[in-house]
Formats: sequence, C-alpha cells, structure tokens
Amino acid sequence: MPSWLRGFGLALPEHSIAQANAADFVLAFNADTEEQARVLRGLYRRVGVQRRHSVVLESNGDAGVVQQSTYSPRSAESPLGPTTSERMRSYEQHASLLATLATRRALSDSHIEAADITHLVTVSCSGFHAPGFDIELLQTAGLSPSVARTHIGFMGCHGALNGLRVADAFLKADPHANVLMCCVELCSLHHQYGWSPDRIVSNALFADGAAAVVLTNGDAGGSQSRQRLGEISQGLPSSGELGYEKSGGVTWQLLSSGSVVLPETLGDMGWRIRDHGFEMTLSARVPELIKQHLRPWLSDWLGSRSLALDDIRTWAFHPGGPRILSAAGEALGLRREQWAASESVLADFGNMSSPTILFILDRLRAESIAGPCVALAFGPGLTIEAALLSSDSGERGGVSPPVL
Repeated sequence: MPSWLRGFGLALPEHSIAQANAADFVLAFNADTEEQARVLRGLYRRVGVQRRHSVVLESNGDAGVVQQSTYSPRSAESPLGPTTSERMRSYEQHASLLATLATRRALSDSHIEAADITHLVTVSCSGFHAPGFDIELLQTAGLSPSVARTHIGFMGCHGALNGLRVADAFLKADPHANVLMCCVELCSLHHQYGWSPDRIVSNALFADGAAAVVLTNGDAGGSQSRQRLGEISQGLPSSGELGYEKSGGVTWQLLSSGSVVLPETLGDMGWRIRDHGFEMTLSARVPELIKQHLRPWLSDWLGSRSLALDDIRTWAFHPGGPRILSAAGEALGLRREQWAASESVLADFGNMSSPTILFILDRLRAESIAGPCVALAFGPGLTIEAALLSSDSGERGGVSPPVL
C-alpha cells in the first residue's frame, strides 16, 4: 500500500528581499574591487532567483536600506563575520517558529489532529541544538509527548526525500501510524565573507523556509479528526505569500524511493562546519556529472518498477541552481516547461535546501498536475535521491500507475 501525502504546510520568514537589492547589500562583505562588484551583480542576476526570505532581515529590503543586525561589514577585527556559535544562537531562536507554523498548516490541510500523529520525522542541515525543534513541536504544535521522533541531519538539499523514505517505512511497519515530517532550514545564517567562487554562488542562491507534510496509510484520520478542522485552522496566518491558492488539487501517493552515490565524486559537493558558519563546496563538474549519470541510473531504477522515462508525466527537480536544473532536463531529454515548477519556486523563494522539494510538490498538486511524478534532488556524495509518486484518480484528473 502506498503512503499518502495528506497535507502540506509551508512557512517563510516574515521579511524578504529582491535579488538585485541583495546583490547591492552583500558588496560590503564580498567585493574588494569594482571588477568583483560587477561580477557579483552579474552572478546574482543569472542564478534564477528573484526574491528570498530570511530570518536575518528585520524589514523587507526593497527600499534601498537593509535592516539587519547579524552581519557587519568586513573589518580587521571581524574579517569572516559572525562565529558559528553566534549563528547557531540565531538558528535556535528562529527554527522552531517556522517549524511550528509549517506543522500547524500541514495538520490543518490534512484534516488530522496533532494528537493523532504517532511519528515525527524532522529534517535540517543548517543548524543544531538539543533539545531541538522536534521536542519544541510537541508543545508548540500540540503533538503527543509519546510521539516517536527521528531526526535527519546534515543530508543537505535531498533531506526531504530521505525523510519521506523514513516516513514511508514507519507507515509500512504500522498500518495505524500517522507520520508528520517537518523540514526547516535557515541557510541565510551561513553567509560567507570574502571572494571565493563557491561561497559567492552559495550566497546568491540560498534562502530560509520550512515545509511539513502529513503522511498516512490510505484514508486515515477519521471523522473525529475532520470535525476538528475548524479548531485547528483558527488563527493560522494567511499563506498568500506562496503566490498560488492551496485549495483543491491532487493528493500525492509515495510509491517508491531510490538513491545512488556517484563514483569518484566525494570532493564535488560538500557542506562543512567551520568557525564562521557552514561552508558549501560546489565544483563546476556537478552539471556534467548529472548529465553523464542521471539518465542511465534513473532508467534502470524506473525499469525495475515496470516504468520508462516516457511514462513520467511530471517532474520535480530540486533547484540547486539554473545549471543543475538544465543539466537534469538535458540528461532526461525534457523540455524546459517540464520543470517549470522547479524554476518558479527557485525564482520566488531561492534554494531553501531540504524544504524546497516540498514547495515544488505542493505547487504541482495545487495545480492538479497529474502523475506519475518523479522528484529528484542532488546532494553531497555526489548523491542522487529520487521519489516516485502518483496522484489520486477521479474528479481531479490524476492517474495512478500500479502500486509497486
């Protein structure tokens, strides 16, 4: 029996900034010359991001003045910015707030009460503290203190797909389980100072956000939970910042998941804790590696499930950047419009690491996009993670391949 993704909840920090204004703002941290400033502005224009949300911002950064107190211009006393300890204090302050909002929205969307959640899977790679936001959710979202908790840490951009795999295993082991998965990332806390190609690219792409999803076996929840929908929903902030209506749409079913670590790629993508934040490594080889390895592996993986690439009607690529999106599309022989949802989420919100793929799946389901759907994400290793989903059939036009 497939696991059903019953309800999605997405959350963003209150304040955001247009990409052009962000480029002007970071000159004091990253550019030493006029030539570097010109290159930086050009890079910020080309990465496919139009706006990003950040817990660092204390107001929207669209009036030419960015109000924030986290980052100071480089100086002899502080050439590398805040220490990791200072950044982690900000993570501890903000992570649970976003996680709570995403969780409450997912519960409302699923029509399932917090008390009925049996398992909690949390995902994050941008910060750590203990007790963590998983325990905080027991109180802030009303989860049972006896809920079984599992944390997936430091898996990077494909963390949500790892989390879905764990949630699916719990559901297969217990037909009465209801699983909540919550991903939260505060990537803007790891802005890197100085002039380094890897760090400049990361600074230009990453953003903050949270996403939660409730998974069940079949039509779980029951009438008692559904009667409480109004109470759960009361007082929830509007989700209008998402840019689309969340009512209606298909319901995704998770059929299968897959993973492969590409050979001789350990140095091509990395995410390491250093004294002044977490540092991203992203080699120029990554798009070519995706072009070389993605299609053969994915064809074999789908073939073992009696499917071919041409059977897939919908694609959800994690938008690691425009070159990674185009490399995946080229490798699979797709047209650009076939990964339009990934491109639009990148433009609207930036790369939020693990929550991003859930933003894409929620946008696709809100648009009643039919399955079968393959979600793909790439991370340190170099690793390819995949999830095969179908959509519910019936009035909303979805189709379902055989349960595998």
